[in-house]
Amino acid sequence: MQVPVYNQTGEEVRKIEISDDIFGVPFNEAVVHQVMVGMQANARQGTASTKTRGEVVGSTRKLYRQKGTGNARAGSKKSPTRRGGGVTFGPKPRDYRQATPKKIRRLALKCVLSSKAGEGDLKIIDSFDFAEPKTKKMIEALTALGIESSALIVTQQPEENVIKSARNIPDVITTPASVLNILDIMSHKTLLMTEAAVRTAEKLWGNGLKQGGTDASV
Repeated sequence: MQVPVYNQTGEEVRKIEISDDIFGVPFNEAVVHQVMVGMQANARQGTASTKTRGEVVGSTRKLYRQKGTGNARAGSKKSPTRRGGGVTFGPKPRDYRQATPKKIRRLALKCVLSSKAGEGDLKIIDSFDFAEPKTKKMIEALTALGIESSALIVTQQPEENVIKSARNIPDVITTPASVLNILDIMSHKTLLMTEAAVRTAEKLWGNGLKQGGTDASV
């Protein structure tokens, strides 16, 4: 698949060939959903906790006699039906983590990358040439590239000037290619990658992935 490469001023400088194994995979909704749910579950802390009636501090004395008061019968003030009492079937600390096979995670990432490329929401820039952090320069670059909504900027390695230039722009985040994940991609309209980041993605998740290779994001 051939795609254009742009510079910071929005001019097309050349076309490059990108791997169909990464950017030309048919979308598998079931796989993407499974991985997305797993990632969201793994992000849960699972620390929510409530007290049962046996854990609430208070007297177990019967509030009033069983008969003769005209009221409904009642036990102790720790009853779940009373304010300040225990909670029935409330949450307890638990582990929400889900184990998703690596091949499934990698396939889901390929699916969303291919989806962006197929819908024209993948833009490739040759590089970011920022001598110093400037939010104005980043806005100018995004405008020149026709990016008017949310965007995920992917670089080969963390670039301090790029990160600082984009961090104050609403709905724009940056990430290195090695920790790219489907939640970030699907949460942003445009995927803006440097040419070096594209080659890194192909190396990490292509068919030619070496044994022991880094797979941090998936």
